[in-house]
Amino acid sequence: MGLFERYLSVWVGLCIVAGIAFGHLAPGLFQAIAAAELAQVNLPVAVLIWLMIVPMLLKIDLGALGRVKEHWRGVGVTLVINWAVKPFSMALLGSLFIGHLFAPLLPAEQIPSYIGGLILLAAAPCTAMVFVWSNLCEGEPHYTLSQVALNDLIMVFAFAPLVGLLLGVSSITVPWGTLLLSVALYIVLPVVAAQFWRRTLLASGGEPALARALSVLQPVSLVALLTTLVLLFGFQGEQILAQPLVILLLAVPILIQVYLNAGLAYWLSRRFGVAWCVAAPAALIGASNFFELAVAAAISLFGLGSGAALATVVGVLVEVPVMLSVVKIVKATRPWYEGRAGA
Repeated sequence: MGLFERYLSVWVGLCIVAGIAFGHLAPGLFQAIAAAELAQVNLPVAVLIWLMIVPMLLKIDLGALGRVKEHWRGVGVTLVINWAVKPFSMALLGSLFIGHLFAPLLPAEQIPSYIGGLILLAAAPCTAMVFVWSNLCEGEPHYTLSQVALNDLIMVFAFAPLVGLLLGVSSITVPWGTLLLSVALYIVLPVVAAQFWRRTLLASGGEPALARALSVLQPVSLVALLTTLVLLFGFQGEQILAQPLVILLLAVPILIQVYLNAGLAYWLSRRFGVAWCVAAPAALIGASNFFELAVAAAISLFGLGSGAALATVVGVLVEVPVMLSVVKIVKATRPWYEGRAGA
């Protein structure tokens, strides 16, 4: 892992401090940024999110879809977890913890927004960081690549209907126009642009050209992520200071959801005789989230200062330590897994 990925939680913590401070010292600047909208899209944030998302998608080879059948059982397990379990389990956990158990400790007007943000976080399977987790647990690289490519393709068509369904079930008004615009702006167009750019780079200079482009874009993507977080916390500062426990409370359903889905994917893989080198990344793909997309969608649907935006950022805060713990668990349990997988 690079320096940034290893200490992502530290950088997010610093962004919390910086955002709250800047929001207090320069409220006019943040108000001007919030007002820079076109068709309900905040233009500065849209630019930042494109700078985050496109480099991530540039790593994905949609040509790997042809290899899905090589590991069809592992792919099947992860598809079930990502699309039939994880979003619904998060909606349930969000309603249980945020809507009921923790409700007296949270601002009542933001509770639906918090739940909406958690749903958005769970409805977007991870795209880029999965390669890091898979590499750390010695996962089968072809399975990981083909699974991520398939998830990206499904996300183009399934994200909006799934989010709309779960928000409606949670009694949250669904702004369908904004939701569809978000899907077009932050999924469809970036996927198309990234694939076109990827093919152009490979055609002109092969893998070295692609590697050079990624080495340049990676720092840009990271700076864009941190800048977006500073903006979000600049708008969230007063709310966080008034409710200092809000971040911890939002983290509870996220943590439960990660371990629940990772454990279920791992157990199902073992049950169906999937090789450990596929089961390990299957557990990680099943548990992790495409938080960049979740942040973008939350801002579009609920606004920069919303509880939904804050909930998705909490997902960023816990991503690295919790996923590293899952890596450690699957590696530690490999003897147990292989001891009965072939029995």
